[in-house]
Amino acid sequence: MQSTLEAAVEAAKLGGKILREQLGKAAVREKGPADLVTDADFASQAAIEQLLTSRFPQHVFLGEESAESDREAAKASGKPMWVVDPLDGTANFAHGLPGFSVSIALLENNEPTVGVVYDPLADALYCATADGQVTKNGKSIVCSGCEEISKAMVCCSLRPKVTRNHPEVDQFLCVLEATQSLRRLGSAAMNMCYVAEGCLDAYWASVIKTWDVAAGALIARNAGAVLTQVDGSPFDLWDPRFLVSGSEVLHQRMMECLKTH
Repeated sequence: MQSTLEAAVEAAKLGGKILREQLGKAAVREKGPADLVTDADFASQAAIEQLLTSRFPQHVFLGEESAESDREAAKASGKPMWVVDPLDGTANFAHGLPGFSVSIALLENNEPTVGVVYDPLADALYCATADGQVTKNGKSIVCSGCEEISKAMVCCSLRPKVTRNHPEVDQFLCVLEATQSLRRLGSAAMNMCYVAEGCLDAYWASVIKTWDVAAGALIARNAGAVLTQVDGSPFDLWDPRFLVSGSEVLHQRMMECLKTH
């Protein structure tokens, strides 16, 4: 039988092809305030789901655009689970801005054993497996190891329509003052990969879903990154309010900024 990694790569590239073809054409609507979805999200997910479930009928499928009842059934099944974000970075995609991706993970016993993130515009493919391998376009990657927060390039994801009085804004300002540069880039999956390859030194997010980071978590960890919840407790894939950093020293400094607000 074809390996799960090979199937995930094939599925990610299939989804990416659909996104490239629909860029600038797909209809856009709001699921919630400032929370966009496009026809491309659904087309990409449908193609990925068909490929993976036909190859692995014993597995279950959980996608961002799955019905809530299907999500709960998948989580309760206890079977190996494909967790898929067919278009991570929908706002970027909707505006024609680079910085979106396809994210595919396979969970077994609630842990990622395969992680694939594909940037279809850059043709950048990130892969990780439970044996510790991690690559970008077939070449090994490693996180930056940056320890000085004043030299760190950091990224964050804030909730949609965040208001100026929200604690997240205080966190943002604290990190902005402490670091060399702070960015909001729009794709959580890609941000995790950027930490893995060392072009970002840290990334935190407080309102993220499992399918956004299931693949990226494995990729980042395999590249040597430190990954916990923002408060330092163990990373929770089903409630991912997290911080990922290129070194333990930087991780501690980042938590000091994030805990004070």
